[in-house]
Amino acid sequence: MTNYRRYLVPLRPTFLALLLVAAVGAPAVAELKIDITRGKVEPMPIAVTWFVGKGAEARLGIKLANVISADLERSGLFRPLNPKAFIQKPEAMQVRPRFGDWRQINAEALVNGTVERLRDGRLKVTFRLWDVFAEAQMTGFIYRAPPGKWRRVAHKISDEIYKRVTGETGYFDTRIVYIAEGGPAKQRVKRLAMMDQDGANHRFLTDGRDLVLTPRFSPTAQEITYLAYYQGKPRVYILNLDTKQQEVVGNFPNMTFSPRFSPDGNAIIMSLATEGNTDIYVMDLRTRKVRRLTKHPAIDTSPSFAPDGRRIAFNSDRGGSQQIYVMDAEGRKAQRVSFGRGRYATPVWSPRSDLLAFTKMQGGRFYIGVMRPDGSGERLLAEGFLVEGPTWAPNGRMLMFFRQNKGRGVDSGAIKLYSIDLTGYNEREVVTPIDASDPAWSPLIP
Repeated sequence: MTNYRRYLVPLRPTFLALLLVAAVGAPAVAELKIDITRGKVEPMPIAVTWFVGKGAEARLGIKLANVISADLERSGLFRPLNPKAFIQKPEAMQVRPRFGDWRQINAEALVNGTVERLRDGRLKVTFRLWDVFAEAQMTGFIYRAPPGKWRRVAHKISDEIYKRVTGETGYFDTRIVYIAEGGPAKQRVKRLAMMDQDGANHRFLTDGRDLVLTPRFSPTAQEITYLAYYQGKPRVYILNLDTKQQEVVGNFPNMTFSPRFSPDGNAIIMSLATEGNTDIYVMDLRTRKVRRLTKHPAIDTSPSFAPDGRRIAFNSDRGGSQQIYVMDAEGRKAQRVSFGRGRYATPVWSPRSDLLAFTKMQGGRFYIGVMRPDGSGERLLAEGFLVEGPTWAPNGRMLMFFRQNKGRGVDSGAIKLYSIDLTGYNEREVVTPIDASDPAWSPLIP
């Protein structure tokens, strides 16, 4: 008889997850795992069956399976199998799968589940992940959520599968904010836009009357800071995504660049141009006091805090060309860390603290690359006529950036978003309704 131990796991007020850990007898075999630190890996064959339900919930169960399959496939680490090849029907495997049927189609992992509507109107979604060769359950959860949140449930399930198989935190229950661009080249309309990481739930956050630039998420993923030109003057704003309230946090008479939250969310770091010189400043959001961190005749810009808040990466031409520097949080001990050929810009600290992502310009080409914070181990991941604006997934294993194409084809001059993993493989377009630039990836949504 199968025994269950139950653990309550809080997600947020509208979500409740119940972990099911099954004690299933199985032969001793190597644990099913993908080592994502080895560079390019062969995608794991995984079968994601539709989630069993009745009536409208049955149709929703198919949608859940489709979103989970798409999440896993985009990661480049999984290869979802075609449901037409499935031998055992989902309705027949609610107690225990017939593992021989799944081995026959070369599945190494298997996902199944159910979906039902509770009396209070919420959905109850149950899922299990199975190791086909070990014939054992690897993990399982129950989620309760409002019907309108079913896509978030699917992304959370994808995150659990990713975590259980790779040992790393997932990144599917996240959002992307970016600059949506439209109109002729000399009259571009730039609006803030936001979507789920898979492109769903797309919406515009501003109306396009004011030019907007460089959106960045807060550590809680509930706020965005960005730069907007109101009546031709730069202002730094914070937009609360829950209340839709917009607040001006800085009304600066001169040029302002690239506002970004500190790791604790209590400050914003940015570049300000004063008296003909651009330096890095930090504003305390509680007191609104602005403190100058650098004081140098060169141009210092694009600051980014390390996850622990103790160091800041930025780019500067103080050495004669645009390069990446790292200093402490008080603006002291600035050290150059980029020494390759070309110019370097837009350094962004990895959420894991182990790497800096950057834009590199060399020989008329642009590159997206990564290096360690001391400048060692530089690797270039993507290149093009124009590639810029790297942003990290919250697990530090994927990057997103934007690329402008050059040529005479249909996509000539188009600006699009792309994602790529740290190996430099698995580059994919992130589809948006119109041209898109300057993406920012949110933390995992609370």
